[in-house]
Amino acid sequence: MAASISGTHACYPSVALNNATGNRRRGAEKNSFAPPLPASRPSSSTLRIGEQWPELQGSRDWDGLLSPLDGALRGELVRYGEFVRAAYESFDFQGRGAPTSYGSCRFPTRSLLRRSGIPETGYAVTGLLHAASSSAPSWLPSSCTCSSSYIGYVAVCVDEGEMERLGRRDVVIAYRGTATCSEWLDNFHSTLTCLPTTTTAPRSREEEEEEEPMVESGFWRLFTTPGEAHGSLQHQVRGEVQRIVREYSGKGMPPLSITVTGHSLGAALAVLTAYEIAAATRDADDVAPMVTAVSFGCPRVGNAAFRRRLEASGGKVLRVANSNDLVTKVPGLWVDEYGSVKRWMASKIGWAYSDVGRELLLSGHDLPRNVVASHHLDLYLKLVAACTY
Repeated sequence: MAASISGTHACYPSVALNNATGNRRRGAEKNSFAPPLPASRPSSSTLRIGEQWPELQGSRDWDGLLSPLDGALRGELVRYGEFVRAAYESFDFQGRGAPTSYGSCRFPTRSLLRRSGIPETGYAVTGLLHAASSSAPSWLPSSCTCSSSYIGYVAVCVDEGEMERLGRRDVVIAYRGTATCSEWLDNFHSTLTCLPTTTTAPRSREEEEEEEPMVESGFWRLFTTPGEAHGSLQHQVRGEVQRIVREYSGKGMPPLSITVTGHSLGAALAVLTAYEIAAATRDADDVAPMVTAVSFGCPRVGNAAFRRRLEASGGKVLRVANSNDLVTKVPGLWVDEYGSVKRWMASKIGWAYSDVGRELLLSGHDLPRNVVASHHLDLYLKLVAACTY
């Protein structure tokens, strides 16, 4: 059995936060959990990273960087959180253009980041990503279900000054959280389903006896279901990443990294995406890009065998979690907490989950215990920005 890199490091804010979510705009909240709030945006990091970038991306599993929280890493976490916020900001929650525009992207790719509130990133959006759901019952109106919707985007660092600061060319894949009724229904498909094998070779007896890698069926369905006007999210990501790697890899090119980030449902999709990319590029002839998932408020995604499969692929995961956030403690049962009998029972009912990667646990003990507020992306970024030890 491969050694697990899972671990938790608690971080406490150095200053008191006024309230759980800052100045709340009631009209902005169109999904039950955490659309972004424009108030109190932390500024992006301007620290020069240079040759430190592999460590910040998890090459050493963030050893020595989480407790206390490294200043450069803090800035990078806030910066990636702002990319996630842009995915929320650009999502059409109300069908502003027309009733059929609900669930689409509000902005053209050329101006998406600027109009979402982060104009000087040094990145250019190269493609929009859509996820399709097959979970909505037929009796719901189409305006409510939105079986296929814009869920995020791909952006590439193109600014020479920013590449020099980062020490490489970075590709960001950013996902928003749950917004549509169909996505909510998929969230509740919380039993585990087997992850397809990546090889056609026959399995040995030892492999047959090992636990199969499994992931949450609702998340996997959103990741792999094709839409009427596009392929599955899995195939969209695969095609765009292949194109970017071909264009920006090779002799004389700066190092390439791929950072997948998301919040809530988007965090779970970020983990699946990181696994997909890392597994696909692991045996590439050229030097494979480093693949890292930075998740905010991520629910559990798979079982212990999936965690080992992800680690073996070379993909890195940093889970940023608020201690008060219940979403990070579901779905299913965390089998490491239980004895062998309960582990067996959890496995039989499809609820034997295991956390992946490393965890940066943000302490929210001094804040009101509110389920929605504790899961809010804005609160996460405030906690990260205020965290110094």
